[in-house]
Amino acid sequence: MNNRTHSRTQALQAFRQFQYPTPPLAIYPKDAIEAHQAFISRRRALRPTEEYRAVTPDEWQQFLGHFERRKLALGDCGRAYGSDCVHEHACVRCPVLIVSPTERPRLIEIRDNLGERIAEAEREGWLGEVEGLSTSLAAAEEKIAQLDARQERKDSPVFLGVPTFNQLIARTVEGTNP
Repeated sequence: MNNRTHSRTQALQAFRQFQYPTPPLAIYPKDAIEAHQAFISRRRALRPTEEYRAVTPDEWQQFLGHFERRKLALGDCGRAYGSDCVHEHACVRCPVLIVSPTERPRLIEIRDNLGERIAEAEREGWLGEVEGLSTSLAAAEEKIAQLDARQERKDSPVFLGVPTFNQLIARTVEGTNP
């Protein structure tokens, strides 16, 4: 076995150990795993070897920095790695803003302030401002509704299909009484 094959084998074993530090819960047939590995090998053979080079320290720092730049005042930005903010940081309007539940009071404050600014713009006849602020207000209200729905789902019980004791007793009583 040459060095390249040996290092690939070691890398594969290390990856599997990282991927499954405990035994996997799903057991797949050996032929399915081998077919998938053959597929990956064929795909890699078709791609240029330059794409499989080691990551430079600058590239790694840029990648890690992306996640730091995603942290916003109201939560996290869900935009894809390496993409710029197309909304010019009008985050309340942005559909990929993931609002932190702890920031709900701040979001309500923003919503209320937008209402006041809309009223001022209507008084002054700034129709362009009214339209833009109304869009931001609708987005803020939607984000608040999303937070409320998330909290409601979190607080609501989940029925797992397991009958309660009372349901079991009712079935037994119903079954014995013809």
